[in-house]
Amino acid sequence: MDYKICLNEQPYIKRTGMSWRGSVDTSGVYVETTIGLKEETLLLLHGGGVAGWMWRPLLEQLETDYSFLVPDLPGHDHSANLPYRSHQQTVNTLISLFEGYEGSPVTVIGFSLGAQLAILLASQRPDLVERVGIISAQAKPAKWPAATLATLRMAAPLAKNEHFARAQAKELFIPSALFPAYLRTSRSLSLETLLASVGENIRFSIPESWAEFPGDSLVLVGEAERPMMRTSANLLADSQSGCEAEIVADCGHGIPLQRPGWLAQRLQAWLP
Repeated sequence: MDYKICLNEQPYIKRTGMSWRGSVDTSGVYVETTIGLKEETLLLLHGGGVAGWMWRPLLEQLETDYSFLVPDLPGHDHSANLPYRSHQQTVNTLISLFEGYEGSPVTVIGFSLGAQLAILLASQRPDLVERVGIISAQAKPAKWPAATLATLRMAAPLAKNEHFARAQAKELFIPSALFPAYLRTSRSLSLETLLASVGENIRFSIPESWAEFPGDSLVLVGEAERPMMRTSANLLADSQSGCEAEIVADCGHGIPLQRPGWLAQRLQAWLP
């Protein structure tokens, strides 16, 4: 089906030339695509507990000549019927998506969990990835993951409560106009997906092959994020020769939603 991304029944992508197609690929993952005038294709990978809709504020700010691939990762929103099992299985799914895509190597931009996937994808298949934008990626395993997951298991039912979801949305800098999408995604998120995605996220470490990625990479982290996130940004930058890192002032863990205009300008300065 062809449609423009809409919000409250009004076109959210206001600029011309953004005609979107939503489809389910052979793996069962839902992907929104649009074809631009430039050869450059951007794959946008969302964080855990949200979905492809989190990129809408950024998409409104970016110039429209790029082509975009915006999936809902397994277990999330329109891909909720496909459980999230592991980072590696998800990367394999993305590789299958790329191998069926006719075009030059892509730029992958990921946020949080999606940024970890971007690192893995670039490390394993540099032939498919030209450059990587890494936003708020934890790159060092957290302490006491079992205790974190046990707490998460007990708190999971709260995510389906609207009042709790509103509080969480505020912490994640989700604008009120996108809250219905966030609530829908939270209510469709299974316990299996929640525990698997968070478990992978908090145990993540930089793959050795990241150092061999030949393309450019940009690492962004919010000034107000946890110290571990800034440490992670430094580790990523120090591990790959083509990497530049930047701390984003007055930002927490939510750069694409908190400062989409600034992020659009920064990415356009970095992209060819």
